[in-house]
Amino acid sequence: MTIGSPHDERDHDRGTEPASGTRRASGPFRFPGLLAAVGHRWPTLLALALAVATFADGLPAPEFLAALLVVMPLCYLLFGALRAELRPPRVLALQIAGLLGFAAVALTALAVDETLGLHLLAAGWLAHAVWDFAHHRTGKVVPRAWAEWCCVVDACGALAMTLLA
Repeated sequence: MTIGSPHDERDHDRGTEPASGTRRASGPFRFPGLLAAVGHRWPTLLALALAVATFADGLPAPEFLAALLVVMPLCYLLFGALRAELRPPRVLALQIAGLLGFAAVALTALAVDETLGLHLLAAGWLAHAVWDFAHHRTGKVVPRAWAEWCCVVDACGALAMTLLA
């Protein structure tokens, strides 16, 4: 979405035009080239900054990483409830199944030796990045910016866990 645009990302992704027939704002609200691409990918930039800040000095405790793996799908349930996007019932069931699956990975990772546990957590975080990507593509349950941000954080976290385990 371009700042000043009369339509949102979902309209753009569906290929619909705003009522005025213009796709982009003009004047001081229009970003040229690279600045527009960077401005559009702000969730990715924030996610990269968080990933660097989190993993630059090594891995956090496995218990913390496992807890985050459970908190992430809880956030999706909260967003879905607040946005009233957990209907039909199969959507809620899928979100709960995701929560249970990620919780099972987290608990298993804490029950095995630390190196194997970190690799399991990395796999869980990578699976959650795929989960985020799917939500980003559909535009459902969570805001697209959140799904993009979370996908990048999860993928970077998985990579850091794999490399530092």
